[in-house]
Amino acid sequence: MRQDNQLIVLTHLSQLLTFITGFGGLIIPLIIWSTQKDNVYKMDEQGKRIVNFQLSMLIYSLICIPLVFILIGIFGLIALCLLSFVYPIINAVRASHGETPRYPLSLNFIS
Repeated sequence: MRQDNQLIVLTHLSQLLTFITGFGGLIIPLIIWSTQKDNVYKMDEQGKRIVNFQLSMLIYSLICIPLVFILIGIFGLIALCLLSFVYPIINAVRASHGETPRYPLSLNFIS
């Protein structure tokens, strides 16, 4: 198993593809994690955190969509958008320094 912090940082930052393409924020990290989890040290742990965070954000967004009609959903979607943009950047910096990243509001789908 090799140490590759650059690939881990790239995996965290690949979540931002959602803001560019609209759909890559879950697919690309999932592909990187599933293909490299046995080859890169700490990729399995951090990949699970990334995928759990992205799935959680998807579920929270689906919950907020019907709530838009009573205006609570708008604030929820704005908060989720900010979390989805800020935390991948923060955790990419943490991963580059060898620290363990933390994602708030992340449900544990893959353990």
